[in-house]
Amino acid sequence: MELAARYSVPATYNVRAAVEVGGLMSYSTDFLDAWRQAGVFTGHILKGEKPATMPVQQATKVDLFINLKTAKSLGLMVPLPLLGRADKVIE
Repeated sequence: MELAARYSVPATYNVRAAVEVGGLMSYSTDFLDAWRQAGVFTGHILKGEKPATMPVQQATKVDLFINLKTAKSLGLMVPLPLLGRADKVIE
């Protein structure tokens, strides 16, 4: 993130925390939801279900976070449709 800021390069990240400390944007799975699902899987395994018989599930919820302060410092205009889809916009 420091290199992207130093050279004024727009970058995306895979964790929300990066955007909260100055990254431009992140698009990633909802980790809280993923941990909940891991708990459900663990419960099934503890009840005797074999992991090999359990279905593989792909994440269905993803979060988009945008830091407008960083966008402004990079001289970028974030399109309104993208802002409208964001789960959180940091101003």
